[in-house]
Amino acid sequence: MTDVSFAAEQDLSGSAALLVFVGEGGELTAGAKAVEKASDGQLGRAMKAAGFTGKKGKLLEILAPAGLGAARLLVAGLGEGAKADARLFEDIGGEVAAKLQTVEKQVAADFSGIADLAVATDVAAAHFAHGVELRNWRLDTYRTKLKDEQKPKLAKVTLVGVGKSAKPLVERLHKVAEGVAFAKELITEPGNIIYPESFVERVREKVEPLGIKVTVLDEKKLKKLGAGSMLGVGQGSVRPPRLLALEWNGTGDEDATPLALVGKGVTFDTGGISLKPGPGMEDMKWDMGGAGAVAGTMVALAGRKAKARVIGVCGLVENMPDGNAQRPGDIVTSMSGQTIEVLNTDAEGRLVLNDCLTWTQRTYKPKVILDFATLTGAIIISLAHYYAGVFSNSDSLWNKLDEAGKSVNDLVWRQPLSEPGGHYDQMIDSTIADMKNIGGREGGSITAAQFLQRYVDEGVEWAHVDIAGAVWRPKAAPLYDKGATGFGVRLVDALVAKHFES
Repeated sequence: MTDVSFAAEQDLSGSAALLVFVGEGGELTAGAKAVEKASDGQLGRAMKAAGFTGKKGKLLEILAPAGLGAARLLVAGLGEGAKADARLFEDIGGEVAAKLQTVEKQVAADFSGIADLAVATDVAAAHFAHGVELRNWRLDTYRTKLKDEQKPKLAKVTLVGVGKSAKPLVERLHKVAEGVAFAKELITEPGNIIYPESFVERVREKVEPLGIKVTVLDEKKLKKLGAGSMLGVGQGSVRPPRLLALEWNGTGDEDATPLALVGKGVTFDTGGISLKPGPGMEDMKWDMGGAGAVAGTMVALAGRKAKARVIGVCGLVENMPDGNAQRPGDIVTSMSGQTIEVLNTDAEGRLVLNDCLTWTQRTYKPKVILDFATLTGAIIISLAHYYAGVFSNSDSLWNKLDEAGKSVNDLVWRQPLSEPGGHYDQMIDSTIADMKNIGGREGGSITAAQFLQRYVDEGVEWAHVDIAGAVWRPKAAPLYDKGATGFGVRLVDALVAKHFES
């Protein structure tokens, strides 16, 4: 991970890369003025030549700047200072990391004299460093022929003109970034590396040193508990299912009511007998994105020693076509005792989550449950890759999620949900079982949520977060490259920090 240090003054001869800030209309900050003087006006001339006026989030690069020892100078636009918030500085940090990742070992960012921002300067600096760290993640495990110029180099950030008061926030955000990185790691690994058993061991190795209690239910235990729905999904694979439970309690009270997180962990999804088309099937390694988000969140919360009790449950299966695979038309009995007519074996995530929901409620008695799942392609049609869809039985919980999402840019959008017995709910009624696992082509994300709602106990606040579009994106953004985004970790961390910590 990226090392962050502090310096009282700008060292014009000691940085591989130097970053200064410019406000709207080309207004130079103190750090930028120092560079302008040392470079004998080169900064101003470069800004004029490039038409750079300090607009929000714009970045100007000057190679081998005159009068400076730095190899390159970066200039970031602040826009209107009063609107320059934590998100802007995270995005600038991410853009800087993307530009420097393979070319420089370190960057110094000069916050000297910056005032009248939407956040305190030390907060801005901490979030800049957080943005660098989030964007600087890569998985190069299997790239054996990288040339030196292709390898990541950026390893250090120096915050100039920032007091040590920023250090606690830098350290807290570092722990959150570690959780995001772990989620990305799990989601990016291929299906032959991460499968139910290896997911458990990878997570155990990461979380036990943090003080997280680990519970694992194997196939034998799941059968004994009557988890026929979850087991049905995995019966076509040689990789046996696992239920993984992670418990963090930072309250000091063993009886504290927990927040429960439940994640879909289909480590590879072929669709089963209802086989997916071949093109694009390789992407289905990230169908365990919900479980990855839950595991990453637990790492973040335990890493920063959150004063909350949180349970993370991951339902882990591999969905494969096989002579023993579940057939369309099969009827299974879930752990709750409710029966399901399986009309489509590619609607499998809900068949995993329902048994996890039942077990979580029986075991931990939570009053609030969030489930995260790459559940439907339909949510991508609805919201593209910009938002996750939220279905909730609680206006209060939805409002908290929406607020948390906006604060960290893990954006969520509420979707409709019927009361039990309502019109959407009736779409999953079966003529020969308690329910069917699909409701037809229309409203596919909604009927999937209706299915899950049938497994939520009365009085429990619940939100289903469909992250199919948000967890893996086809284009890079300031805080992540193309691929895994780590969506959900920062969302829940923000939610817990404001509403669930004692």
